[in-house]
Amino acid sequence: MTDRRVIITGANSGIGRAAAHALAGAGAHVVLAVRDLEKGRTAAAKMPGETEVRRLDLASLASVREFAGAWDGQIDLLINNAGVMVPPLTRTADGFELQFGTNHLGHFALTNLLLEHIAGRVVTVSSTGHRMGTIDFDDLNWEHKPYRAWRAYGQSKLANLLFTSELQRRLTAAGSAVLATAAHPGYASTNLQFHSQRRLFDLVGAVGNRLLAQDENGGALPTLYAAVADIPGDSFAGPGGFMEQRGAPKLVGRSSAAKDADVALRLWDASEALTGVSFPLGVVAEA
Repeated sequence: MTDRRVIITGANSGIGRAAAHALAGAGAHVVLAVRDLEKGRTAAAKMPGETEVRRLDLASLASVREFAGAWDGQIDLLINNAGVMVPPLTRTADGFELQFGTNHLGHFALTNLLLEHIAGRVVTVSSTGHRMGTIDFDDLNWEHKPYRAWRAYGQSKLANLLFTSELQRRLTAAGSAVLATAAHPGYASTNLQFHSQRRLFDLVGAVGNRLLAQDENGGALPTLYAAVADIPGDSFAGPGGFMEQRGAPKLVGRSSAAKDADVALRLWDASEALTGVSFPLGVVAEA
């Protein structure tokens, strides 16, 4: 990875931090794109090699545009890693449900705004939780139906995979050599499990982390595999061990809902309408 330029969102903690540490150690110039600059600098100070910290709040389209607008030069690898999991109903600065807005729409906008700079690969971190997700086009942002945090999380993680598939289709149609891949960490012990604001869930998460989870370095392996392995576009990497929850990375399957090209295209169109950001590499025919 010598002299490669890498951007990783949410790289101040968890699997994002572990991936950043590994890539910086392999010679990459790694940009930690984080909401909290102080936490980002603390994390970067403990990493080898060349690192840089820039502010990015994926829950604000203005912040996404500011980050992308300030970028100059080539990007060899973009890792869409940052995410939130099962918080109480919360809205982003633009009024989106927080999980859909951060996990999907923020990364959708960021990727497309940076795409003309990207020369190598876009990796988006999903989850096995995508299997419980459905894309509710009538109420993507939970404005009408009763809020269900886990279902909202599943929708956002399913959206990550549908985004990856449609992005790869568009890249191929546009004649681009850039690859779009996805990964999931399995069960990794990170601070992601401790922001639900529900004491019982956070307690269960703490016990599960201690007894069942792999550490953040193990959780980052599928991301790194999706980033550098010789695999085709639209690949999905995950742990190869116990029920895809831990172990060495390999290519894994996805739900039938995550393979629906018509839904992927419809979600892309909806995402463009919600964010005001479109695919920048020319007109691409519908599938």
